[in-house]
Amino acid sequence: MAASLASGADLGASFCATRDGETVVDIWGGHADPAKTRNWDQDTIVNVYSTTKTMTALTALLLADRAVFDLHDKVARFWPEFAAEGKGDITIAQLLSHSSGLSGWKEPLAREDLYDWTKCTDLLARQAPFWKPGTAPGYHALTQGYLVGEVIRRATGKSVGTVFREEIAGPLGADFHIGLAASEDDRVAELVPPPVAVAAQDGSELQRNMATNPGIDVGETAKRAWRAAEIPAAGGTGNARSVAEIHAILANGGVAKGKRFLSEAGCRRALECQVEGTDLVLGIPVRFGMGFGLPGGMVPLPNPNSCFWGGYGGSVAIIDMDARTSFSYVMNRMEGTTTGDARGFALVMTMWQAMAA
Repeated sequence: MAASLASGADLGASFCATRDGETVVDIWGGHADPAKTRNWDQDTIVNVYSTTKTMTALTALLLADRAVFDLHDKVARFWPEFAAEGKGDITIAQLLSHSSGLSGWKEPLAREDLYDWTKCTDLLARQAPFWKPGTAPGYHALTQGYLVGEVIRRATGKSVGTVFREEIAGPLGADFHIGLAASEDDRVAELVPPPVAVAAQDGSELQRNMATNPGIDVGETAKRAWRAAEIPAAGGTGNARSVAEIHAILANGGVAKGKRFLSEAGCRRALECQVEGTDLVLGIPVRFGMGFGLPGGMVPLPNPNSCFWGGYGGSVAIIDMDARTSFSYVMNRMEGTTTGDARGFALVMTMWQAMAA
């Protein structure tokens, strides 16, 4: 990571790895702002975009393990209004695996609408799927968090951010937040947007819908409204230590820091492939389990019992259940990617090589 910081590939970043439940690498460096007036410190946190999805998925896995719901339950069992427009048979598993056909909103949405939970979920409940549910993957960039989060809210009476904090982050002492208190703002690093990628008018209808309804503005992440809102697919704030130490739960059969959170069987549900093929939104081959990407799709992993996810700009989380390891890299200088990039994967590969030596 020192070389990446020195070359300017990174502005500020952190990387963490756990093995057998122990944190074995925890490094950070660089600057928290492009003006380089603030150092990236041990407790610096940053918006990690879609790496947040792994925390929402873990919360769903935990509730399923406690029999609050079954992952193959129909969504409408808990959210009756969701059955509209032929969606009565869509399951929680299809929400987690990006195969429900609800990759975006059909109704025009402004960026500030993302802070209105009721509006976002009511619109999804009323609309028809873009494709037949369960037949193909199609990345639910923002909608997945509202969909899974509303099932969690209906089943528990609490928001996904509250359940995550009370049942996972709090007991672990993990510095990851789905909905950040204003008291923590001074620790948040400033994201530097990536170079302009594909123009919004390019691509398929589904790709344009994801890119423009509402459009992505990295500047939103600096606003108090964004940080405070629970945007469970993209709005999480944390660092590599918090991501890796939380996912040590999955890497170690449900136990982290001496506490049991899930059964081993409950952890391995993340590896159950729900859908595979060319993603209708991303346009690349994927294999999706219960909220996580699986080996054999867009990211090759050395062990079959592994899963991962990446966030817009380059953050990444990887869990290897065979090697009982978890890895995370987060940063503030963004690249134009939604699945992690070479900076984080280079650090992970170095760790895998060291473990194999």
